[in-house]
Amino acid sequence: MFAKFSTAVAAVCLLTMPAFAQGAKLTDPQIAHIAYTAGVIDVTAAVQALTKSQNKEVRAFADDMVRDHEAVNKQALDLVKKLKVTPEDNDTSRALTNQAADKQAELAKLSGPAYDKAYVANEVAFHKVVDDALAKQLIPSASNAELKGLLETGLKIFEGHLQHAEHALAGLK
Repeated sequence: MFAKFSTAVAAVCLLTMPAFAQGAKLTDPQIAHIAYTAGVIDVTAAVQALTKSQNKEVRAFADDMVRDHEAVNKQALDLVKKLKVTPEDNDTSRALTNQAADKQAELAKLSGPAYDKAYVANEVAFHKVVDDALAKQLIPSASNAELKGLLETGLKIFEGHLQHAEHALAGLK
């Protein structure tokens, strides 16, 4: 069971990595859309977890994901309105959306402890990839200081999410 579980986590990492492996420099509208998309993906996953999981720790984590990602996404929307910038859909945001839909469908077939482990393991993998992309690609590529600041704040929050997810995963049997 654990080998299958580990393989699924590795597959998520491998599937998500190419979404951020863009050679061309991203524009601020593209960066804003990628960051917003990642937040929406995490909220969607958390809402699914809140409907499927009975585990107190998993539900607490999912509540945190909804609260924090909705708050950061609201700040992002407020910022793009203020700057009169339209977030731009791009290959990375589309790949993230497609991969997330596939993962949500896979998770929907699970229940009980199997669901809990798969959801939290996916959150660990997703946050590792997104945090790395924020630190190494999105933040350095952002031109606008306010956007860069919002991404840096988000990264600090999301690093905390990764720690929370790793702790929750360690507690699941």
